[in-house]
Amino acid sequence: MHSMLDRFTWFKQSAFLWKGASLNLYIDPWGVTTNDPADVIFITHAHYDHFQPGEIEMLRMDDNKLVAPRDVADELSGDVTAVRPGDAIEVHGITVQAVPAYNIAEERLQMHPKANQWVGYILTLGPNTYYHAGDTDHAPELSGVRADVALLPIGGTFTMDPTEAAGLAKAISPQVAVPMHYGFVVGYPADADRFAREAAPVPVQKMTPHNPFDR
Repeated sequence: MHSMLDRFTWFKQSAFLWKGASLNLYIDPWGVTTNDPADVIFITHAHYDHFQPGEIEMLRMDDNKLVAPRDVADELSGDVTAVRPGDAIEVHGITVQAVPAYNIAEERLQMHPKANQWVGYILTLGPNTYYHAGDTDHAPELSGVRADVALLPIGGTFTMDPTEAAGLAKAISPQVAVPMHYGFVVGYPADADRFAREAAPVPVQKMTPHNPFDR
């Protein structure tokens, strides 16, 4: 595992946990298999495989913070910050940039319309920057994203396929790219291998979904 991913756990789809020294940060929690209460939860958009109100309630503490696009934020209670593409905020000392996430491929335009103002996030965690793309195609603005680690959807149908995601990885040129959003609802394990081949020379790290029974 690449050292910049040491603090990350992948559950499935686009669901991640980052464990800092004194902070647990979740992105799009779904199928969480750890017992770490959330200090902050980021939601990229309203689809069920990213926004799971039941999981959020399970992870919540009294004083945790939530960050989400406006339509999702309106459905949440507590300390909620609504964001749209272009917003820059700070949460628990973490610098956050919200970036666009939408479809441009003709057959997918209604899946994640630009007008919904759904997002991906660039997070500064410790000394490194991490880009979680949410559900998106290779929209032109995203070629300007700069991050040490890029977590990119590759499953096709609703998002970029492996070839399109590889193109975005090469445009961003991170130190490591991580495929996500495959192997559950759409996409196959082999898609990650194709993504890795086509993203070269960008290094690709495939993560294994967390299994609580692994020792």
